[in-house]
Amino acid sequence: MEHLQAYRAVGGGKHRASKKFGTSVVSRRLLIAAAVLFAVGITSSESKAQSSPFAPLAGNWSGAGTVTLDDGSTERIRCRARYAPIGPTMEMSLTCASDAYKFNLGANVRAEGGAIAGSWSEASRNISGSLQGRGAGGNYELVASTAGFNANISLKTSGNKQNVTMRADSQFRGANISLSR
Repeated sequence: MEHLQAYRAVGGGKHRASKKFGTSVVSRRLLIAAAVLFAVGITSSESKAQSSPFAPLAGNWSGAGTVTLDDGSTERIRCRARYAPIGPTMEMSLTCASDAYKFNLGANVRAEGGAIAGSWSEASRNISGSLQGRGAGGNYELVASTAGFNANISLKTSGNKQNVTMRADSQFRGANISLSR
């Protein structure tokens, strides 16, 4: 009997087996379990997304910039990009257009360590070639080449902002593009 009185005193005069207290404990435990499962789900999905060396690029981007042509003239362009990373590979597309100029660049690349290699194509001019470079964490330095054409491509990503710079040795001299998600 003394044991029961001490037990009730600690419990604020209520026996812990009361229905109200039991429901409260069960509710708290369910909330804690739900929070733990939610946190594990977030951590798991973040680690899966980060497992790709191209994860910071994933998704659809849009923005604007300028393109410089061989005669030195520049035009303002509007652009859309889509990056679809899967493990160490990524498929990407970049479409840019002005009133008088358009390009549609596509690429498939693979990362091994810090090295990146793959292929690219430009649909409106029906040309394609190889793509090689280095990078990680959303920042890449690449060279796109084919017979008679070389272009240096730089992608710098910080959060939801990205800058793409291209420099070439042909009628298309370069582009500076700012994108955001």
